[in-house]
Amino acid sequence: MKTFSVSEITGYIHELFDADRVLADVWVRGEVSNLTKARSGHWYFTIKDAAAQLRCVMFRGAARRLRIEVAAGDEILAHGRVSVYEARGEYQLYVESIETIGGFGDLHRQFEALKAKLDAEGLFDPARKQPIPVFPARLGIVTSPNAAAWHDIQTALQRRFPLVEVLLSPTLVQGAEAPQQIVMALERLNRRADTDAIIVARGGGSLEDLWCFNDEGVARAVAESRIPVISGVGHEIDFTIVDFAADLRAPTPSAAAELATPNRDDLLLDVDRLRARLAGLFSAALRENARDLGRLRSALRFVTPGKRIALQERELAARRLRLSRAAAAALERRRDQLASAIKALARASPDHILARGYALVTDESGALIREAAQVSKNQRLNVQLAKDQIKVKVDG
Repeated sequence: MKTFSVSEITGYIHELFDADRVLADVWVRGEVSNLTKARSGHWYFTIKDAAAQLRCVMFRGAARRLRIEVAAGDEILAHGRVSVYEARGEYQLYVESIETIGGFGDLHRQFEALKAKLDAEGLFDPARKQPIPVFPARLGIVTSPNAAAWHDIQTALQRRFPLVEVLLSPTLVQGAEAPQQIVMALERLNRRADTDAIIVARGGGSLEDLWCFNDEGVARAVAESRIPVISGVGHEIDFTIVDFAADLRAPTPSAAAELATPNRDDLLLDVDRLRARLAGLFSAALRENARDLGRLRSALRFVTPGKRIALQERELAARRLRLSRAAAAALERRRDQLASAIKALARASPDHILARGYALVTDESGALIREAAQVSKNQRLNVQLAKDQIKVKVDG
């Protein structure tokens, strides 16, 4: 039994392609997809129809000679040869020239028709959009568990806001069965009461790869979701019907995770700023209170009981001194008045008068005799002299 190496069998197929007269000079009609213009100047793209697709390469020299604009979705006529690229074991069309047919391909026409229909129904109206929660506790993710988007979302959430809980509602994100599964995944999450927002995600791809997100049923399920929906389908340049129906569109799955959650680093910075501001306000309040306390302490020295008692004691001592001086002065005046009165009394006393040679005459009963009519002949009288007393008898 003869065996062949991979290189041998691939080289044999290459020779068969090159020997075929039809494949050596062929015009192929199809819709452009996955167009990439490399730095080297080479173009890499795919042309397709409803049933098949064909890889194409257009080298730098042919691309420079091209005088028309070519974009994804254009329907073109590509002229060249079909051969085998042995390094990958793939056959492809080596394009020498391109002619345009005009207008978009079938998929683009379907896309624009559905977009216009749903827009006319108001499905994309900004007034219908729901706000995305600022601090979600749980996020529902509608994507394939095997998709790179699922890994990218988890990585972004872990880096950005690890507190959020993630709930995967798995689904296919490519193929004929994907639209129905996406709708079911959305319905599963909407039956829960603990989900704050939903991310519908898939990585980049061709228009055909993303076509399930241009399904009318999927778009309506997204628009009718009770829970806010963020779309993160494809790359930044990719747009699907779901992007217009969602409450918020993100250019990539990772960007959807960022739009769905706050940034932990920003929150930490906010906390630090608030902490610094609070510390400043607290320090300012302490300084103001310290100043108030100092003022009150100074004022308190003049209103404390001890201070008031000392002040009153000083006032009392001053009053006592004044009272003592006033009493002494009054006593002195009274003494002077008493001395004067004593002198006056001494001068007016009977003894003083008697000492001057006068006599005091009284009858036997002691009644003072002031005039002769008070006595009678032979009446006995007492005569008080300054030092002695004599008894006399009235002779006449």
